[in-house]
Amino acid sequence: MCELLALSANTPTDMRFSFHGLTRRGGATGCHGDGWGVASFDPDGRGVHLYREDAPAAFSPIAAQVASLDLRAHCSIAHIRKATQGVVALENCHPFHRRWQGREWVFAHNGNLLGPLPATGLFVPEGSTDSEVAFCWILEQLNAADADPADLDSIFATLVRCAQQLEQQGTFNCLISNGSWLFAHASSRLHRITRRAPFGRATLADDDLSVDFSELAGVDDVVTIVSTEPLTRDEEWLPLQAGEAVLLVGGEVVRHQPPGAPVTPIP
Repeated sequence: MCELLALSANTPTDMRFSFHGLTRRGGATGCHGDGWGVASFDPDGRGVHLYREDAPAAFSPIAAQVASLDLRAHCSIAHIRKATQGVVALENCHPFHRRWQGREWVFAHNGNLLGPLPATGLFVPEGSTDSEVAFCWILEQLNAADADPADLDSIFATLVRCAQQLEQQGTFNCLISNGSWLFAHASSRLHRITRRAPFGRATLADDDLSVDFSELAGVDDVVTIVSTEPLTRDEEWLPLQAGEAVLLVGGEVVRHQPPGAPVTPIP
């Protein structure tokens, strides 16, 4: 399948260290060589910088260049692909992107959805993946519910219901953001770590590269990284259990759906 990566921070923060570790798994230390992508929101959350390529990230000069960019954001999402549905093509690379209610929305998925997927209409997939169909359907549910993206209780409840319904079709680990918050749902594999003062040193699991975050972060900085598998070898990552979901704002978990909660159907 694929691997996911996301950042939520209370101050504009780059994801270069984590993204470098992820790219190693895109064909070097891992088999996810069918494409990659990064979406980094402007600090005001209104615009998004999106980079995608249908090539192995580990050997891509473009991915290396993106990894060197100082893309500081409150929310960022990245993805490396191992194709299960859909051919290897640029239009099938995550993150996927749409505009709704005057804001940019970004989505990435790890998993495989089987059987008939919900129909889409208002938002039409550009590629041939189950993931993009799911993203379009989620946006349609938000639109049908007239959801207010600023109403965290409402938006979280709707996203949880969508994720619960989709994971009945297969494996649905996902990330979605509109630049103000980050939603993460685990169906099988997802981990998170929150870094705050006192900051320490971390070493990538897939490369001999370490960073002392005390030299880079301010005393009030809070940064949460979400990843399919832990990206560092010397930090404690918290696994999300199957069915667990979180909503992050400024690096903090502001809404939480515990595993084992009853499934609430979409009206």
